[in-house]
Amino acid sequence: MNAPYDGDRGQGAGGAGSTGGPPVPPGAGQDGPVPPDPYLQHAYEHDPYRAQDLAAQDPVNEALYDRASHPPPPPGTYQEPQPLYQQPPATPYAPDPRLWAQTPPPEPAGPSRHLPYGDNAATTQFVGVDALVTQASDNHEEPDAFAHLFRDQEGTGRPPGPPEPEAAPAPVPPKSGGRASGLLKSSALMAAGTLVSRLTGFVRSLVITAALGAALLGDSFTIAYTLPTMIYILTVGGGLNSVFVPQLVRSMKDDEDGGEAYANRLLTLVMVALGLIVAAAVFAAPLLIHLMSSTIANDAAADSVAVTFARYCLPTIFFMGVHVVMGQILNARGKFGAMMWTPVLNNIVMIFTFGLFIWVYGTSAESRMGVATIPPEGIRLLGIGTLLGLVVQALAMIPYLREAGFRFRPRFDWKGHGLGKTIKLAKWTVLFVLANQAGVLVVTQLATSAGKLAGKDGTGFLAYSNAQLIWGMPQAIITVSVMAALLPRISRAAHDNDPGAVRDDISQGLRNSAVAIVPVAFTFLALGLPMCTLLYASSGTEAARSMGFILMAFALGLIPYSVQYVVLRGFYAYEDTRTPFYNTVIVAAVNAAASALCYVVLPARWAVVGMAASYGLAYAVGVGIAWRRLRNRLGGDLDGAKVVRTYARLCLAALPAAVVGGGVGFVLLEVLGEGALGSLAALICGGIVLLSIFFVAAKKMRIEEVNGLVGMVRGRLGR
Repeated sequence: MNAPYDGDRGQGAGGAGSTGGPPVPPGAGQDGPVPPDPYLQHAYEHDPYRAQDLAAQDPVNEALYDRASHPPPPPGTYQEPQPLYQQPPATPYAPDPRLWAQTPPPEPAGPSRHLPYGDNAATTQFVGVDALVTQASDNHEEPDAFAHLFRDQEGTGRPPGPPEPEAAPAPVPPKSGGRASGLLKSSALMAAGTLVSRLTGFVRSLVITAALGAALLGDSFTIAYTLPTMIYILTVGGGLNSVFVPQLVRSMKDDEDGGEAYANRLLTLVMVALGLIVAAAVFAAPLLIHLMSSTIANDAAADSVAVTFARYCLPTIFFMGVHVVMGQILNARGKFGAMMWTPVLNNIVMIFTFGLFIWVYGTSAESRMGVATIPPEGIRLLGIGTLLGLVVQALAMIPYLREAGFRFRPRFDWKGHGLGKTIKLAKWTVLFVLANQAGVLVVTQLATSAGKLAGKDGTGFLAYSNAQLIWGMPQAIITVSVMAALLPRISRAAHDNDPGAVRDDISQGLRNSAVAIVPVAFTFLALGLPMCTLLYASSGTEAARSMGFILMAFALGLIPYSVQYVVLRGFYAYEDTRTPFYNTVIVAAVNAAASALCYVVLPARWAVVGMAASYGLAYAVGVGIAWRRLRNRLGGDLDGAKVVRTYARLCLAALPAAVVGGGVGFVLLEVLGEGALGSLAALICGGIVLLSIFFVAAKKMRIEEVNGLVGMVRGRLGR
């Protein structure tokens, strides 16, 4: 841009010089001389146009400039600028050595308000020579780059003031890797606890089968042991597991005390309700056994053993509920590990109890013990050990609650504090569980009857339960852990009316869990037979083979079962428990109808195998209905294309892997036999082949979830 006209230079800012006349020199109109400012720089000190004609600088401005209104100042009227830096004038007096050569006062022993040179007593530190030498390499960062300037000038020209209190250091923010890393960390912690819990639970199942066998005695104990869980889920368990986590999160967010009073009221209410339920259930034990299995109830010896076992096991309802409420309180506070790790203690106690039973009486194959020959002392030993396991599991939660800052104080002021709303929400969840357990009840009745009609071990309800236990381990370790960490976050997003965040979290949960669920499901299909012949060899080869076929029938149903579990969490986040109820009614109805059809059409030996396949079919129907309803709830978008593409590509990668891996396992079983050695070789070799082909195919297909999982594992291993 052209240089400004020199006639305007020296005029006031903002056009103050527009009135005409010569510019006012600096210092004019003041009472005395103003000392020059050494920091004031003259912008036109080195102006090359000063000696030239002012009118010849810019022809355009010259043509537009009105000289009549704004005559230019005459040349040579500018005051010469002062030098930028100059030496201070010399003082006429010599320095007084009495002022600058005084002996400094001794250093104070402690903090003092009157320190030399205006130092602040609260921040002054006396350092010796040794400390300077030893700490010379330490890097002490200044909190402020200009702090030394303020320290040098503090106290100059004014008396020293009182020491200011030392500011507390700012808290260091915790390192965070974002939402995904926090989710992975919480999921990994819970997955580790669930893995150990499920593994010890699996060992518990092996010990129970070895002690009681897979015949009528094993079915009697299994029904008595399953009965408290069914009653607990039917009464309060469904609401506690699904409804109360969002309510606890909201109370922590909205209540002034962080939700502690609400949690105390909830825990007190649950304890009172469960105490009444236990008393009624123990009294009605014979009726409950008959409701579970008329086949066992019509056998006098089996009914007596089952009722005795049930009266030892039914008090576990109370401790089961207390454990769940405590775990949900911890989950709402971001503490996910305790609820997954404490069941390990229950499994250890039960393993010890049944191991002691085997040590005294021997295994079922050795003692040939049945419902008519088991001694009362053995029943008492197993009953007390089963009850003690749940007691230890519940009491182990108390230290975790104390660490989280929660102190239990019984509160009976239940009215008017939000529990009524929670109970109304839980009403539909109880109906949901009732419908689900109705289907389980039908399967229990049919499975025990089919086992007795078949007359062979491994064709009854115990075989069905053992196979289902193996089948459900990946679901509990992977999907439940991922969604337990996601559910509080989904609840917050739903509370903030952010359907996009809910959709993204559900999509993430589905795709993250599918990476492991899909190949494991095909592994069960391909290698279920050697897996069960290896694990349940103590119950006999025939019973183990039957369990293997049941596990193979369960296998592919794991995929829709996992998807349904994730999708229903979206409804619970919106406090919608009615839709899951209707969906579960459909699932239970399909499961019961298909199981009854298998019981009628198939031979007794294969009836339970057909019931296992019916279980997966029912959940496949339920997924289609639940998916469509949740998609409509979230505005017609559930990230379906991405989720379906992930599952389809994972299945395409797992199918050839299952064919080749299953073929290798079958050949090894034929060559080496179905003993422990042959089953182990078939399981290991077939599993390695299956997983290798799956990961190679997934990498070729560029499935991003699998590649991300492999990259995370490599990063953990440092490769």
